[in-house]
Formats: sequence, structure tokens, C-alpha cells
Amino acid sequence: MPPETDLARLDATAQAALVRSGEIKPTELVEAALDRIERLNPQLNAVIHRLDEKARAVADAGPSEGPFKGVPFLVKDAVCHTAGDPYHVGMAFLKQRGHVAKDDTELVRRFRAAGFVFVGKTNTPELALSATTEPRAYGPTHNPWRSGFSPGGSSGGSAAAVAAGLAPVGHANDMGGSIRIPASFCGLVGLKPTRARSTLAPHLGEYWGPLTHEHVVTRSVRDSAAVLDAIAGPAPGDPYSAPPPTRPWVEEVRAQPRRLRIGLVTSLEGSEIHADCVAAVQQTGRDLESLGHHVEPLRYDEVTRPAIGPWIMAGIAHELDRWSERMGDPIGPDDVEPFNWMIAEAGRSLTGPQYVAQAEAAHAWARALQAPWVSGLDVVVTPTSAILPPPHGWMGPDAELPDLMAHMAGATLFTMPFDITGQPAMSLPLAESRNGLPIGVQLVASTAREDILFGLAGQLEQARPWAERRPAVHA
Repeated sequence: MPPETDLARLDATAQAALVRSGEIKPTELVEAALDRIERLNPQLNAVIHRLDEKARAVADAGPSEGPFKGVPFLVKDAVCHTAGDPYHVGMAFLKQRGHVAKDDTELVRRFRAAGFVFVGKTNTPELALSATTEPRAYGPTHNPWRSGFSPGGSSGGSAAAVAAGLAPVGHANDMGGSIRIPASFCGLVGLKPTRARSTLAPHLGEYWGPLTHEHVVTRSVRDSAAVLDAIAGPAPGDPYSAPPPTRPWVEEVRAQPRRLRIGLVTSLEGSEIHADCVAAVQQTGRDLESLGHHVEPLRYDEVTRPAIGPWIMAGIAHELDRWSERMGDPIGPDDVEPFNWMIAEAGRSLTGPQYVAQAEAAHAWARALQAPWVSGLDVVVTPTSAILPPPHGWMGPDAELPDLMAHMAGATLFTMPFDITGQPAMSLPLAESRNGLPIGVQLVASTAREDILFGLAGQLEQARPWAERRPAVHA
């Protein structure tokens, strides 16, 4: 390895290129990542399960000959699980009982086939149901930009670790903003792909109804695109799948996009948006105009009324029932954080006809939300979140429930709608607040048009580069 190479500053694509050229061995990449985790994770509490010996064994034996051969990778401890490793989904109930996953999910198999080496598992809120990462089971993950502040959720552990340079890529999933909010709060690229772009096999066809989307958080646009190229596609038996791309997404990042028609959202009637988040969108609009795109203001008040109740409430109730059955031990209110127990009880109160009626209403709402794209817009630009990264406790499990619900609604104001519609939406680290915290700007395209997002994101990454920004905690 060239002595001047600072691995913590290289994205996954660059690290993989060093392996292919013979300048570095997978064992060296992995040992460097494990060292960074050892030194920095005590300040972050981002990695909750170390996989040191397994990682060394895989690196020594030779990882798969995929596009990311030998590159260190972190797995979020929710939905996607790895054989023989702890799997607790942020639950003290499972942590206390030492639950271990019996098998790899199909997505894990694809990450392995891409050549990634798993070096750890990352923190997540209980049941992945929060916009912050502060589970009672494992304690809060700190934002590397400012200790004591939230990295977002529910993929906050992965986001904090990647932002701090522990690994270049971290697995993440998004049911209400759980990729995009942590990306925004930690200064990363976070794409929520089109619904069913990848798979939840072999055990699930859906998770929380149609809301769950799987991908990663990264520091570069090209990494996000290349990982999606490696993992996309249905598995046998999946209930539905997204249309395949016309060419690799990583090629879209390098391509010059045509002149796009873009709608800019800077206000929502009845909702408070932090002034710095508004300013970030306004600056992005000016940047897009300078790049030759047509930008117009968009009034999009309908985004304030997402209808997600049936899927999340029934989903959490079912999840607690499933874990009770698997562990042979009933889960009661003392085993679950108060907010999650409240959601589960609401789910149990739903009748079958009520569930179907509410789901139909949500689908109708999602169709109405498509109006800007139907009218000819290519992309809608919004704040990723209406708030800046808050201090710990503001959305934590011990907050008063009315306050917690209001704060969660503000955090997910712009992200949740596109989990309902299933459209691809990407947060880019295009701004900072006046007090130095990252601000993400969200780009949303129509269904299956990740190509448009990658092309536009590649342009913005060149126009307003963020690669050299570093948080206070960084390798």
C-alpha cells in the first residue's frame, strides 16, 4: 500500500480499485477498518457487534470476486441478518436472550457476492421504529459531527460509522426515512430505491406492508450506484419487483443528464421547517439552474398528510407476536419501549376490514401524490428533514409520548410520503447549518427512475463537492 494512502478517506470504489491493482490486500483493508473501529467506536457507539475474527478469516481466505472485493462493510442490525451473528433489532428482549440469526438473508448473500467483508453490525432503535438511534438495549449512537446529538434513525449506527470513516459503506433500510434521515444528519449520500428494487427473501415478501426499502449509506454517489448495480433484482417468489434499468446505474453518474424540469419545495402549509433547511433547498435550486436545468417553485401541501397507520401499527404488533413465538416467551409491556408498545396495541385493535380500508385510503393518497410527475416534472427537490440533528433525548424512548410523536412527525415530514408511493428518493449532503451540522437535500424522481437521480446527483457532487468535509470524530 502506498504510504500516502489514507484509507479512511477513500470511498468503496477507490478501495476496491486498490485491491484489483494489487496495491493492497483485502487483509490490509480489513485490518485497517478493524483498527478504526477499535479506536473510534467508543466515541460513537455505532458498531454494537464486532465481527473481527470472521472478517479476518474471510479476508485471509479471499472474498468473492465481486466489484467490491475485500472492501470492509457494516450491516445494520435490522431486517437483513447474517448467519451465526447476534440479531436483536434494537430489542433488549432479544439481547438478554442472546438471540443469534440462523441464516443469511438473500441481501446478505448478495453483499457477500459483491466482495464485501463484514466487519461489524450497527446500532438501530428498537424495532427500527424511530428517526433517532437511542435504543435502551444498546444506548445512543453519537453523531460524529457533534457528540450528544442524534445521527438520525433508524440506520443511525451505519450512518455514524460511515461518516466517521470506520468503513466506506453501511447497510441501511428505509420504512419512513431511515436511510435518508441518517444520511442527512451525518453528511452522507442516502438513496431509498424504488420499491422492490432488491429483495427481502427468503423469509419475507413484504415488511410493514409495502414500506420497507433496502440499500446502503455511502460517502459518494458512485458508491451508491455501484452497490445498487450489485444487489438489485428480485428473488424467486417475490410478490412484485421493480423494472430493471436500461444500463448500469454507475454509468448514469458519469453521464451528462438532459435538461430537467425540477420542482422546488421550500414550504408546507401548517408545518414548521428549519430556516437552514429551507436555505439549503433554495441554494440547491440556484445550483440546478446554473447547471442548465429548469427550476420552478412547487406548492406541495399534500405531502403533509401521509397515511401509514395500518402497515406500521399492524406490522409492529405482528413483529412482537412473532418474536414471542420464536423465543417461546411472551413479550409484555415491560419488555418494549413505551412508544413501540403503544403502536403495537393500536395495531392489535385494528379489525381486518379496518386494515383493508386504511390501506386502500393510503394507496389512493399515494396516487394523488404523483401529480407533479404526471404533469411533467422530472424531479422534486425538498429538504430531507424539516429539522436539524437534535440532541439526544429529544426523540429518545424516554421522551413524553405526545412530544415524541410530534418530533417524529417533523423529522419524517418529507421522507415518509415516498415510502408510501415507493418512488426513488435520495438525500445529498449539500449544505451545513449555521452551527456546523450537516443538512441533506432530497431529490425525488418517478417510480423506477433512479437513473435520473444518479445523473443529477453526479452533477451536484461535482458542482458542490463534499468529499473533503470531515466530522469532528473521523479516522
